[in-house]
Amino acid sequence: MNTAKTIRKLQAKWVTPENFSPYGQVIFSSRDGKPFDAEDAQLILDRGTPRFYIMQLHCRGLKFHNITRHLQCTQCLGALEGKEWLIAVCPPNNNVNQPDMENIAAFRIPGNCFIKLEAGTWHAGPYFAHGFVDFYNLELSDTNLVDHFTYDFLKKNNLEFEIVE
Repeated sequence: MNTAKTIRKLQAKWVTPENFSPYGQVIFSSRDGKPFDAEDAQLILDRGTPRFYIMQLHCRGLKFHNITRHLQCTQCLGALEGKEWLIAVCPPNNNVNQPDMENIAAFRIPGNCFIKLEAGTWHAGPYFAHGFVDFYNLELSDTNLVDHFTYDFLKKNNLEFEIVE
């Protein structure tokens, strides 16, 4: 029996509002005073207390075997100091308890925007080449306690992913 894990490479694409739309939104700066519209983050944060905080992450490579989703809220992530970063995502499939492996994609996020993940979007990351990056994160205060569903590809599929820049 062959138990060697398989490593699947994911080529990171530069994020655009169009190519990221199956997973959420990309939000770039807009002029002050612009009225709210579809280009603004369409948030779902009404199922608890919103939490907006800065998390410091240290470089952990570009490989992953766990992917997570949150069903109760949207999540916004962006890097401080204009640092570029990477994320792997898979579209929401809220009636199924595992991501669709054929639709996992990796994106390169420039430091001049943030992403909003739709409720239920599977995600792995952020990943980056810097020693550390401070990220702002908007989710619910208890998201990581009560709304944190993780799928382990290594345990269930003997599979690991690697993001290629």
